[in-house]
Amino acid sequence: MDQELSPGSAAEPQSLRRVVALVALLNLAYFGVELSVALAIGSVSLLADSIDFLEDASVNLLIVAALGMTASTRARVGMLLAGILLVPGLATLWTAFDKLMTFEVPDPVPLSLAGAGALAVNLACAFMLTRYRHHSGSLTRAAFLSARNDALANIAIVATGFVTAWTLSAWPDLIVGLGIAALNADAAREVFSAARDEHRAASP
Repeated sequence: MDQELSPGSAAEPQSLRRVVALVALLNLAYFGVELSVALAIGSVSLLADSIDFLEDASVNLLIVAALGMTASTRARVGMLLAGILLVPGLATLWTAFDKLMTFEVPDPVPLSLAGAGALAVNLACAFMLTRYRHHSGSLTRAAFLSARNDALANIAIVATGFVTAWTLSAWPDLIVGLGIAALNADAAREVFSAARDEHRAASP
C-alpha cells in the first residue's frame, strides 16, 4: 500500500508534479481527439467536453507551476482556477444556443465511442489523483474534481449516443451539454470555497 503523504512532506512536490504533469498531457492529447470528432458530427456535448479537456490540461499545468509557491499564493492560484473551471460551461451555453438554431442531430456511433474514450482517460486521471486530492489545498482538489466530474459527464455522453440512435433527436446531446456546464459550475464553487478558506488560514 502506498504511504500517505502529508502536505508538508519533502516527497510530495516531486511525486505530485509527475502525476499532475502526466494528467495534463493526457488531457491535452484527448482534447484534440474529442474536438475533431465533435466538429465532424456537430455534437454540443462532445464540444463542451473537449473544451473541458483543454481546461483540465491548463489547470494541471498551473498546478505544476504553483506547487513550489507559499500557501497564500497557492490559495490565490486556486481562486484563479475556480474561474477557469467556469470557461467550459460558458462555451457550452454558446454552443447550446447554436444547437437550438440548427437542431442538428449528431451521429450516435462516434458520439458514444468518443465518450467512451474520454471516460477511460478521465478514470485513469482520477485514479492517479485520488491519493493527492487532500494535499496542497485547493490546487490538487481542483485537479481531482475536474477528473471526477469529467468521468461522470463521459458516462452521460456514452448514454447520449444510445438515446440519440433510438430517438433521432438533438435534445439528448443538448441536455447533456448543459449538464456538463452545471457540473463545472459546481466544481468551480467548491474550488473557490476551498481556496478562500486556505487564503484565510494563511493570512496573519
